[in-house]
Amino acid sequence: MRRTILSLLVLAFACAPSAPAPTTASRQEPRDASVPSPPDASAIADAEPDALPTDATPPDADPLAAIDDDPMSLHRDSRDALLALFDDPSRFASMDFAIGPVHINQGNKSVANHTIGKRTCLERLRDVVLQTPEQRERCGGAPNMVPIWDKGDASNAKFCIDVFEFPNQACELPLVWMSPVQASQMCKAQGKRLCEQREWNLSCRADPAGGADRVYAYGNDLDVKICNTNKSRVGRAQKCVLQTMNDLWNTCTTDTEPSGAFPQCKSRFGVFDQHGNVAEIMTRAHWDGFTYDQLKGSAFHYVDVQKKPTDPGGYWTRYPDHCNFEPLWHVERIETAAHVNYHLGFRCCKPIAHAGDAGTR
Repeated sequence: MRRTILSLLVLAFACAPSAPAPTTASRQEPRDASVPSPPDASAIADAEPDALPTDATPPDADPLAAIDDDPMSLHRDSRDALLALFDDPSRFASMDFAIGPVHINQGNKSVANHTIGKRTCLERLRDVVLQTPEQRERCGGAPNMVPIWDKGDASNAKFCIDVFEFPNQACELPLVWMSPVQASQMCKAQGKRLCEQREWNLSCRADPAGGADRVYAYGNDLDVKICNTNKSRVGRAQKCVLQTMNDLWNTCTTDTEPSGAFPQCKSRFGVFDQHGNVAEIMTRAHWDGFTYDQLKGSAFHYVDVQKKPTDPGGYWTRYPDHCNFEPLWHVERIETAAHVNYHLGFRCCKPIAHAGDAGTR
């Protein structure tokens, strides 16, 4: 019965009027609060199957009502629970998913502080189109990806990018503590690759319609409350100790929120959380012909180090987290890059195949 209800929800959206073009889909107008609207099928499909309505649930009940809204329940604290994030866990069976420092996980749950639950997050995404059928087709059938182009020319799109930070699922916590090598392997396991810095920048700043670039994904003025960038560590009893990996694990809190929980924190292409939540690993070409990793974006505690692009001075203690900011932090050859952190994640990209292409790069 649950599968039937979910199928009906998806079918209802498939039969609805055509979704708006990407420029419209990424900028939703506020709905009339007096008129209830159905949840977006792509967001509902990401909900845990056991959290969907039971046979005893009235057919007109809100399917979000039965979903657990305890923020801490999203934090998975075992290898099996982490692998259950994926439709095909076998792709990642060889990866180092485990609880503890220098393993792939969601941080130390015992010191973390998450404040937004899954039901609340899905409610915030209720009217948001994460991916149109046309976008999914253009991205080779990959869910939660959107094509990106420059100068308003949609026909010139060269790549697609994950809408959310990995594992690229609506209303799940991003993964942290992986190295760039491991991040690259996880992208490859899905037929993708780590995003290049120029791709990440374009996805953040550009206008699908060809208008002026933005300074930030959400606009031109810094606002640390729009994204998960406002969790100050100043004055906390829990002090972050940076001396050893065990110190990091036991004292530095991974205070992430579920992906998409800040619906205004997205670019005009519909890419979420490029500011805040977790910083992101990506790649950059170098003059020597080798590929290096590059850290971008900001994390949940950015408020403590915020700086406008026009402010004077360097960026080693305070930095301007705008779309085109290019910090030189932990730049290493991607084949051997080993830097990990409690607030560092990633997202994946993939090239778009065009007619006549000899292959994808």
